[in-house]
Amino acid sequence: MNDPSFQGSVPQGQATDTPIPLSLVQAIERGLRTNLGLLTNQQSSRESQAQRLRALSTLLPRVSGQISAVEQQINLQAQGFNVTLPPGLGFQIPIIVGPYGYQSAQVNASLTLFDWSAISNFRASRASAKASVLDVKNARDLVVLGVGYAYLQIIADAARISATQAELDADTAVYTNAVRRHNAGTAIGIDVLRSQVQVKQRQQTLIAVKNTFEIDKVSLGRVIGLPPGQDFTVTDPALLLPPNVITLKEALGKAYDSRSDFQAAKARVTAAEFTLRGAKAERYPSATASGFYGDTGLHLFTQSHGVFNATGSLTFNIFDGGRIRADILENDAELRNRRNEMENLRGQIDADVRTALFNLTSAAAQVEVAVSNVDLASQTLRQAQDRFAAGVTNTVEVVQAQQSVADANENLISAQYQNNIAKVALVRALGLAEQGMTTFFQQKQP
Repeated sequence: MNDPSFQGSVPQGQATDTPIPLSLVQAIERGLRTNLGLLTNQQSSRESQAQRLRALSTLLPRVSGQISAVEQQINLQAQGFNVTLPPGLGFQIPIIVGPYGYQSAQVNASLTLFDWSAISNFRASRASAKASVLDVKNARDLVVLGVGYAYLQIIADAARISATQAELDADTAVYTNAVRRHNAGTAIGIDVLRSQVQVKQRQQTLIAVKNTFEIDKVSLGRVIGLPPGQDFTVTDPALLLPPNVITLKEALGKAYDSRSDFQAAKARVTAAEFTLRGAKAERYPSATASGFYGDTGLHLFTQSHGVFNATGSLTFNIFDGGRIRADILENDAELRNRRNEMENLRGQIDADVRTALFNLTSAAAQVEVAVSNVDLASQTLRQAQDRFAAGVTNTVEVVQAQQSVADANENLISAQYQNNIAKVALVRALGLAEQGMTTFFQQKQP
């Protein structure tokens, strides 16, 4: 998603005053209809298809028809014919000929009998068109990936809001208890101030996480083409992807078979190979045939007669001043670049798959530890609150326990987010983002 065009979209529809419900699947469907990066790739694919048709047209017969009516008068002197015959002949060639006229109807045709360069160029354009189709599929995966990241971020933001609000409620309860105990003379003023500071800090945190939540919603709306100003609510607020069970060998095999960008890179190598062959084939002779058949005379079909012409030609290069050699060098360099890009992508896919599997293993372990830590921190907070209520300790212990709970909640939310992101990154690395995301996100775990 480094291409900024994938962060934009072509909005559809009109904004409403009522927030619309939006599931992940619905968000993905909107993104696949409106995302600017995908739309741009689709138009590029159409251009590649047009180039394929243009290359094919050089190999197909070209037939045209023509109907004409001519009325003319010629000045022979103006054409350079100025001949005066001897007077004894009894006649002279007139200076002005005409007016006279004739009519004609004919069909013209031309056909390339053999042109290896044109054949190779057509094959190259066909491979390029295949690559452009794969580019569109890859763009769809990138859109799904971007929508998934943005949607998961909103889920994490909502979880932070809920956790922060719960922490604020707990801080407020401690502050209320501290005020009550201070009024009763069983707690000192510093306990009240300390708990009040904690409440204010938590309020600031809540304001910040709510702001982040709204900004991330705007970002998702831009990616999926929501009308400007349209509010929405996520309908998958507690989404957790199911685990993926796959070995490294299986993952790499599936990635090389399924990644559209890798298949497109292979198609571009094929196209470059054919283009190079076409450049070399410029040295080969080419054969063409052309001709016409028609009817010409003073009046068509009454005072006319059939006419035709058939021509065959063989064209070959004698001297081109090095143009063909330059074409060969240029296309050979292009082929080497395409091969280097494909091998680089092969290595990148290997790195993507390995990284995704490592992150997935690590994130799953972090979630397990974070869940345990939240439970332990919550137990510590309850004990600190009970000790403070019993007058055994002051608010220092309570505030510290509250912060531990807040940190544990944040670690759990981050771990769950990273766990989901790792799974999304894995399906992208495997080249299965579109089908994988819509399938995985149908299932929820408690």
